[in-house]
Amino acid sequence: MKNKKVRVTFTIIATVMLIAGIGLILFPTISNWYGKSVAKDISNTFDQSTSNQMDGSFREAKKKGIVDDEGYLKDGSSDYPIYFKADIERLKRDSIEYNEMLKTKQREKLTDEIAYEQPSLKLSEYGIFNGVYGYVEAPAIDMKLPIYLGTGRNHMEYGSAHLTYTSLPIGGKDTNCVLAGHTGYVGRIFFDNIRNLKIGDEIKVKNYWSTLKYSVTETKVITPKQMDDIFLKEGKDMLILMTCIKTDGSGFDRYLVFCERK
Repeated sequence: MKNKKVRVTFTIIATVMLIAGIGLILFPTISNWYGKSVAKDISNTFDQSTSNQMDGSFREAKKKGIVDDEGYLKDGSSDYPIYFKADIERLKRDSIEYNEMLKTKQREKLTDEIAYEQPSLKLSEYGIFNGVYGYVEAPAIDMKLPIYLGTGRNHMEYGSAHLTYTSLPIGGKDTNCVLAGHTGYVGRIFFDNIRNLKIGDEIKVKNYWSTLKYSVTETKVITPKQMDDIFLKEGKDMLILMTCIKTDGSGFDRYLVFCERK
């Protein structure tokens, strides 16, 4: 009887270890799949919300009891937050004004990496409470990620982050929008595959007003202290995707994908 109990116990332990081992093997694949699905779902929600804007502003709708604190209709008739035309138009004006400001003040504002962290605009002031300004898509590598403003940790953990004091992703002459994303983040795929992008590949940026189409023109590796590439280039309408890559030592360089508007 004692030997039988030992054999049963051993079988249970072996089974548990086998299941745990399989789980460890499958975890990266399952986790990455889940993370990619979440990012795409956020982007798809953005499409749903922007395609059904209401008249007026969030402040007015909140005062009338139409929406809750996060912009959802109180009657439950929509599964998505509601955006309001007056707020979105004001956001567009302020975004254009921000990009115009950079034409004369970018170099004095963009002094170090800490400057990237604070968002260029506070989206909650425009009735947007999920922090999403749009999304970036690269069909060639099956990448679709929401765009958040500012490179704070809470943004970098959920998608791509707009570098403050670079152009907001609305396009236009003399603009250079820089989006940063993690590589090697446990359980999520962000900018891991941008090194597989080739010259000529299409990159799309969807914001509240339009879809911008860019083509990859160049790739480059720089050090964290090299900043010239992210400044505005006269006459250009540019987008840069940026991620960290390990150096030969213990540090990290930056991998850049340069794109120009079609």
